[in-house]
Amino acid sequence: MTLAPPERSRLQGSEPARAHGPAPAAHGLRATARITARTGADGVTGLPVLDGEGPLALRRVRSYGKQARVCVVGAMSAPLGGDRLRIEATAEDGADLCVTAVAATVALPGRTAGHATYDVELTVGDGARLEWLPEPLISAEGSDLRMTTTVHLAPTARLVLREEQVLGRSGERTGRLSSRLTVHRAGRTLLDQETAYGPGAPGWDTAAVLGGHRATGQLLVVDPAYDEQPAEVLLLGTGPDEGQGVRCPLAGPAALTTAVAPDALRVRRLLEAGA
Repeated sequence: MTLAPPERSRLQGSEPARAHGPAPAAHGLRATARITARTGADGVTGLPVLDGEGPLALRRVRSYGKQARVCVVGAMSAPLGGDRLRIEATAEDGADLCVTAVAATVALPGRTAGHATYDVELTVGDGARLEWLPEPLISAEGSDLRMTTTVHLAPTARLVLREEQVLGRSGERTGRLSSRLTVHRAGRTLLDQETAYGPGAPGWDTAAVLGGHRATGQLLVVDPAYDEQPAEVLLLGTGPDEGQGVRCPLAGPAALTTAVAPDALRVRRLLEAGA
């Protein structure tokens, strides 16, 4: 979700460099976007809170039935080194919310030496449904990004969550990328996993992890219906050149599909097959 960047200096509160003397130190950008979905008396989900900030612009898009839909639009290049970005999305009891993105997110090196962070916190109430379907994250060479996604689910909540990562743009090496996904359901941990790729991450490019592929992704589906009929194990992919994946049930009403492939398009196809 990266578009042509406006001048970051004004949005970060720094002054333009003077003709004489050193330029002011560069600071990372801080931005938080908030979404709240609430069902009305007619059963249609509304959006009482839709608050974007900095590079995280939120756009209400055409609803689908009673579902509210939001698209995240990149208002500038982000995340860069030193940036601190955060999205908070809540589907209150009985609400139905889908969040997508207009384009891929590209993690880039910045003017500061520090890493960037991108934190997502999702809360889904009883009888509510949340689809979190962003476009891929691309880790550009020289970047250093630490991502966290934390999900809080009520006992009867439903969730569809997709994550995809591409390691390096065409013809370049990957940056440093670490990602942690933690899902709590009814106060108990359903899933807690962490991955790391790129310089300094041991074994990430071996056969035990990516096996030479440059793209990876996962699709998590949580649904109380799995209590009665758990998902079956399913192997995906016709061979290493097309990518490979697997869908497996979790110890809870959930199924996780994980895939690796040469590019993002083939990862998406494998995840959709697992769905």
